[in-house]
Amino acid sequence: MKKILFHGIILFLGTFFFFAEASNGKAASLLKLGSTGQEVYDVQAKLHRMGYLHTNPTGFYGPLTERAVKDFQYETRLWADGIVGISTRNQLGNVEMMARVIHGEARGESYGGKVAVAAVILNRKDSPHFPNTIRDVIFQRNAFTAVHDGQYHLTPGNDAYKAAIHALKGHDPTNGSTYYYNPRIATNKWISTRQTTGEIGNHVFAQ
Repeated sequence: MKKILFHGIILFLGTFFFFAEASNGKAASLLKLGSTGQEVYDVQAKLHRMGYLHTNPTGFYGPLTERAVKDFQYETRLWADGIVGISTRNQLGNVEMMARVIHGEARGESYGGKVAVAAVILNRKDSPHFPNTIRDVIFQRNAFTAVHDGQYHLTPGNDAYKAAIHALKGHDPTNGSTYYYNPRIATNKWISTRQTTGEIGNHVFAQ
């Protein structure tokens, strides 16, 4: 009886998650070994820019792509099954957005300075005083100069991607900061009233 009940629960959960994904329009878009098409090409292009795929995109999901996906999933704290579903798509998008902010805000900074900017994004996401997704944190009105002045749309360098992933793995050189500014060019006097946590390169970090 217990075994029947257990299998019934598993079947129910499997059905629930299948229809949940279907309702989001993603069930038919799972990418895995043997998949082909533009979606595969786009994922490969992102993995290539991030340093996980060491061949040019082809649009065919072969063993090298599967390995690259697993490595990306593992390093960004996802279940490393080698399948591109909703969570992996979202995380690829998160890294892309974070890298664009890092490149726009800190491309002249040290690698540690780049990780620090990424950490601030994640700290804001985890704070009750800011939006609770990476996308909403980044596109909150006037949150980041790079978004406001268009530098967000520049092509990030490899270090920007690495720094984003480094922060996603839990590294935070800012000690939990949710703000940073360059004291030489900052015009908002309010930011200087925040409690500072340290300096990295040209940026002062604060809470």
